[in-house]
Amino acid sequence: MDLVFFGIQGSGKGTQAKRLASEFGYDIFEAGGELRRIAASGSELGNTVKSFIDVGKLVPFEIIMRVVAEAIGARPKTQKILFDGIPRDLDQMRAFDAIMEEAGRHFRCVHFVLDPEEGVRRIVGRAKIESRADDAHEGIIRRRMSTFREKTVPVIEAYRAAGKVVDIDANRSVDEIFSDLKARLGLGFSLGD
Repeated sequence: MDLVFFGIQGSGKGTQAKRLASEFGYDIFEAGGELRRIAASGSELGNTVKSFIDVGKLVPFEIIMRVVAEAIGARPKTQKILFDGIPRDLDQMRAFDAIMEEAGRHFRCVHFVLDPEEGVRRIVGRAKIESRADDAHEGIIRRRMSTFREKTVPVIEAYRAAGKVVDIDANRSVDEIFSDLKARLGLGFSLGD
């Protein structure tokens, strides 16, 4: 079964995605990384994507969904996918659900719940270490969190109403979160998926 990860910046979902991929063979589709790769390509599409990323705005729906559909279509049905950063709003959710249904793929959602102030503290600290200019500006971080609250939380609630969401407390250590995540998803205890 595929997974969809949700969480504000700094919630650690990327770290947990890498650990799940390593231990259980998930292929990570990380929307932000995919879009940054395109933005760095220097192509016309890349320059368009870059103009949105540089000011902390979301990349247009059509571009993102085209990338998602191609990524799903390029993988065998037996390959489990972990989606990080998609869908971000209700329009993306409807398109994502349609793409997944057409591909015959089923998924569960994980929401990494973190206090926003802790998220800001973590990102600012990380940006200083990695010199990541896009994350270093606190105003952009807060704008992204505000967008998450307005656009993505309704997606999480819609999936919650459908019984697809597992909430994980992200205010703990990486190891504690990973142990809880595996237990809540039933990973590592049976041969089935």
